[in-house]
Amino acid sequence: MGRNLQSGERLRPIDLARGHGLSTQAVRNYEEAGILPAAGRTPHGYRTYTPLHARALRAFLALVPGHGHQTATSIMRAVNQGVVDEAFRLIDESHAQLLEDRRTLQAVESALRDLAPTTASEPDAAVSGPGGTFIGPLAGKLGIRPATLRTWERAGLVRPRRDPLTGYRVYDEADVRDVRLAHQLRRGGHLLEQIAPLIAQVRAAGGLEPLEAALCDWRGRLSARGRAMLTGAAELEAYLRERG
Repeated sequence: MGRNLQSGERLRPIDLARGHGLSTQAVRNYEEAGILPAAGRTPHGYRTYTPLHARALRAFLALVPGHGHQTATSIMRAVNQGVVDEAFRLIDESHAQLLEDRRTLQAVESALRDLAPTTASEPDAAVSGPGGTFIGPLAGKLGIRPATLRTWERAGLVRPRRDPLTGYRVYDEADVRDVRLAHQLRRGGHLLEQIAPLIAQVRAAGGLEPLEAALCDWRGRLSARGRAMLTGAAELEAYLRERG
């Protein structure tokens, strides 16, 4: 344990709570979860904390924005249990996930750029009716098999309607857009389960152009997360130094 853990200035739960905008119950919950070291006790059984506990709490609250509550909890628990290498492993995993998220964003942006020049030529696909094309011509135009499009449909990447007379799949303009985006992302090595939520975002945004704002917001959130990780790392390092 750190040299200051049960010595020096004593802080009541209310002191620790007020200093960080929390309730005293939250402070007790954090201690019970292992986020804070175990508190000292007065002869009457009341909890007492020290500046080291305040430092631990600052580290945890700084870790949450970059790593999430669950991972931040696991990091602090590992440190307080003396298994610092486990805490570092958890931090590495968070950074790896952030990097993967950045690569996904870059893949989506690249796919959208590749789509831009082709959307205008879309009407020359074999058409079954106004704004629609059948599975065979669409698959042929993309250089894939119709079975691939059926697999993407089962995965939720595309939702063609059925022709009421023939029962054949009919892909409208939005379906073709989703198929092209899925095709680009698959070529980039992304799995179907990774692509499905991205296609859902395109649909929710109402198309590719409105998605640009969503991508800008996504990029901003990734940058904010990266910066929050730096802040969390600084506070955790300060806590580790104080623990000795």
